[in-house]
Amino acid sequence: MSQLLPNFLKQRAYLTPNRTALIFEKEKWSFSDLYKKVEVYAKKIASLDIKTQDSIAVLLSNSPQTVIIIHALQQIGVTAVFLNHRLTANEMVFQIKDSGSKILISESQFENKLEEITQLYNDLSIISEVDIEELDTKKNPILNEFRMDDVCSIMYTSGTTGKPKGVLQTYGNHWWSAVGSALNLGLKEEDGWVCAVPLFHISGLSILMRSVIYGMAVYLYEQFDEKEINQQLLTGNVTIMSVVSTMLYRLIDDLEDKRYHENFRCMLLGGGPAPKSLLESCLEKNIPVFQSYGMTETSSQIVTLSPEDSLIKLGSAGKPLFPSQLKIMGEGKPLELNTLGEIVVKGPNVTKGYLNREEANLSNFKEGWFYTGDIGYLDEEGYLFVVDRRSDLIISGGENIYPAEIEEVLLSHPMVKEAGVTGVNHSLWGQVPCGFVVTTQSLEADELINYCHERLAKYKVPKQIYFVDALPRNASNKLLRRKLQDLI
Repeated sequence: MSQLLPNFLKQRAYLTPNRTALIFEKEKWSFSDLYKKVEVYAKKIASLDIKTQDSIAVLLSNSPQTVIIIHALQQIGVTAVFLNHRLTANEMVFQIKDSGSKILISESQFENKLEEITQLYNDLSIISEVDIEELDTKKNPILNEFRMDDVCSIMYTSGTTGKPKGVLQTYGNHWWSAVGSALNLGLKEEDGWVCAVPLFHISGLSILMRSVIYGMAVYLYEQFDEKEINQQLLTGNVTIMSVVSTMLYRLIDDLEDKRYHENFRCMLLGGGPAPKSLLESCLEKNIPVFQSYGMTETSSQIVTLSPEDSLIKLGSAGKPLFPSQLKIMGEGKPLELNTLGEIVVKGPNVTKGYLNREEANLSNFKEGWFYTGDIGYLDEEGYLFVVDRRSDLIISGGENIYPAEIEEVLLSHPMVKEAGVTGVNHSLWGQVPCGFVVTTQSLEADELINYCHERLAKYKVPKQIYFVDALPRNASNKLLRRKLQDLI
C-alpha cells in the first residue's frame, strides 16, 4: 500500500498561514493567501471533466499565476506536463500527445506558438490562464492527502536515441528531494530562495516544492536579470539561489567590488562542473558555492559538493544526499575506486520510470538502481567526478542538448547522407552544438541551419555546419562523436 502524506500546500497553509510563501516584483503572498487562490483555481479546473491522475499540459512563464496553477493541479491530483517554451510546436505536440494530455493551459505571450500547435493538433483544448477565472467551480475536489507513488509531474528529457522521454516524477520523489536537500544545506526559519530558473525545469519546480514543504519564501523572477537579482542578494532577505555557470558569471561581473549580505548562505550550482577561475572569484567574494549533479530523473540534485571542498576537490560533484546512494558500474559489476564506469544511483527521489518507454525502463532500471548513462568515477574518499554527461550530452547555458535529436533532423533533409553532432566550447554558453554532414550533392550551410530552425528549438540548432567526406566510425560502424572535432 502506498504511503500517504498530507496535501503539501494545504498542510503548510494550516501550520504556518502567515509565513511568506511567494514574492514577485512588489507583490507578496502568505501561505494562507496562496492557498485561498489555489483552492479557487483548483475547483475551476476540476470542472473541465477531468479526474485524478489525468494529465494537463502547461505552457507558462515564471509568474504568480503559474505558481497558482501548478499548485491547483496538485490539489485535485492532476499530473502537470511541463512544456519548455523554447521548443518548437512540433516538439510540443509530440509531448502533449505522448502524455495523453487533452488540455493545454497557456497564456497570451505564447499566442503564435499556440496557433501553430492548433494547426498540428486540432483535438487539443487550449485554455488560457484568464479563461480559468471564468469557469464554473466544482464542489469539494481538493485532496486531503497525497499518495507518495502517484505521479505529480512529467518533464520530457531528450534521449540519446529516438524521441524525448517523459520522466514520471511522483509526490514521493519531490518530498524526498526536498528532505535530502534540507539534510544537506540545513534549514532556517528566515530562508528565502531566489527562483530565476524556469519553472518548467526541475530546478525551478523543485524550489516550489521545497517552499511548501519547508515553509519557505520563494523570490520569483520572470527571467534572469543579474542587476536586479544582485540588488536582492545585497539586502539580506534571501539566503539561497539556484544557478548554472553562465548565470553565476553574469552575477559576478555585475557585482564588481561589492559583497553579498552575510545572510546569503548558498549558491546551488548545477548544469556541469564549474571552471576553477569562477570558483576562485566566488571564494574571493565569500560566495558559498555548492556544486551539484542531478537530472530530471532524480527530481533535482542527487550529489552535492560543499563549498569547503570546491577547490580541494575541483571538478567533483561531491557525495550523494543522505537518502540516496551511488556506485560506478562496468560490465555488470561495481568498479573499484578511480575507475571510469557508468554512474548508477538509487534513492526515493529517483523516478519510477519513463512514460510509455518500456524498453528504456528495462535497460535503465535494475533492482532499484537507475543507470544514468553518464560516465564518471569515485575517488578514494568517495567523491564523484563526472567525466561525460550521458556520453555525448551537450550542456549549453544550463540546457541539455542531445546530439541524436539534432542528427535525426539533419538526416531528414533529402540531400544529407550522414550526420554527426558534437558540442564545441563557447565563452558564454559553455558549449554549443556543431554539425558535421556528408551530402549527396552540393548544399549551403545556411540552408541546413534554416532547415533546423524550422524543426528544433533555437538553442538546439547547430551554430556551424561542416561538410565532410566521411564521419569517424568504429569497427561496428558506430559514430564516434568524440572524434568529430578533429575534423575541424
